[in-house]
Amino acid sequence: MSPFQYHPASYRDPAGFVFELDGKLYRQVNTVYRTQYAQLMQSGCYDQLVNKGWLLPHTALNNNPTGQPEALCTIEPDRLFFISHPGEWSFDMLRDAALLTLFILRESLKHELILKDATPFNIQFRNGKPVLIDTLSFEHYHGNEPWVAYRQFCEQFLAPLVLMHYTGQSLQQLLLAYPEGIPVATAAALLPRRSRWSLHINLHIHLHARVSKRATQATEQQTPQRAFSRTQLLNLISSLESAVHRCHLKEDSTAWSDYYTEAATRDGYLVAKKELVGKMIAAVPNVHTIADLGANDGLFARMAAENGKQVIAADQDAACINRLYKALKKEALPVQPLILDLAAPTPATGFRNKERASFISRCHADLVLALALVHHLAIGRNIPLPMVAAFFRDVSPWLLIEFVPAEDEKTKVLLTAKQRAYPDYTEAGFERAFGADFSIEQKNPVPHSNRILYLLKRK
Repeated sequence: MSPFQYHPASYRDPAGFVFELDGKLYRQVNTVYRTQYAQLMQSGCYDQLVNKGWLLPHTALNNNPTGQPEALCTIEPDRLFFISHPGEWSFDMLRDAALLTLFILRESLKHELILKDATPFNIQFRNGKPVLIDTLSFEHYHGNEPWVAYRQFCEQFLAPLVLMHYTGQSLQQLLLAYPEGIPVATAAALLPRRSRWSLHINLHIHLHARVSKRATQATEQQTPQRAFSRTQLLNLISSLESAVHRCHLKEDSTAWSDYYTEAATRDGYLVAKKELVGKMIAAVPNVHTIADLGANDGLFARMAAENGKQVIAADQDAACINRLYKALKKEALPVQPLILDLAAPTPATGFRNKERASFISRCHADLVLALALVHHLAIGRNIPLPMVAAFFRDVSPWLLIEFVPAEDEKTKVLLTAKQRAYPDYTEAGFERAFGADFSIEQKNPVPHSNRILYLLKRK
């Protein structure tokens, strides 16, 4: 029997675990979860959630790949081409993931089941829509019980959404700082006084924080837990839905977010560039997955997806990624939007720094697009060109990159804020720096501009 590999993030739940074997991902369901799994599959809940696109479908295996006696069965979930982290999501992505969690909770109650956890790490995005990936998140609902994951939902979903709503700022970095959720007491302290005027926010954040504090200070002699009826639970879900629905974030971004809108006004530039990029992508063999780094509003990412590619579209500008996500909801294209600072990409986190993989280790693209990007890294962030080249070398064997010279208007904008020279930032300097890691397969000037597109192959 081939050795299997436990997924480093799948260790908390005794109901089962995810493992990898021969390049495929599986989920083992343990015997301790027998009755819950049977109810999920036989009650119609699984079929209903899958048909709605809310739960990732799976295929049941007829064998026991791990050979463990505690295995009830093994399932093979549909494989997603990329796994994202909540700290990489835009505001609307987190908001839709929160709503999906509540929709699934409400639907599961119809089948006498309830969600036992409410973490955004159980949600992924497929073709512009959120989907629950943890098949073992369901427990029996016995009635008259509170929702055990209520606090987790408030801290991992509602608190960051409310903070972004009231501050008007994209605060995705908070999700990296608080991977287990922003404590309600912390959220309550950070929120403005006017947030108390909202019935739902006052209930689920401010009052929740006070009750939690009293519970922490209480003695071990606790009074018996009061019954929590189904009606009360459904009212709680409705209140949480209202709280999430009321959260909005006004889009405000850098001047670069309107880059392609402005570029479209230049005579023939954008049309010619799209045509050239398409031809150069077609010259690369066996391209299935593309990482568009510095994707802006996703123009080229969507173009690649429309041509049958799976695309990771990453940009530091949260407003750009949010607009891209809202467009993808309508278009249902295989594009994964990400908020990502390439100068400080998502690190490995969690227990032993292995539980959640870094962006670089998750990005297995056949080709990287780096269009109108290199000047932002080399000049905007002062990263030497050889180090920029080494980063791309680590990410993909093929690179389609645009060199934006110092004479370009966009580069001049960056240079005005600098008090130093960049003598190596030249066409020759670029080719010398990237030549250490890549060979030049194509070199094409971009029509109606002074820019150059390079197709590079990793040595």
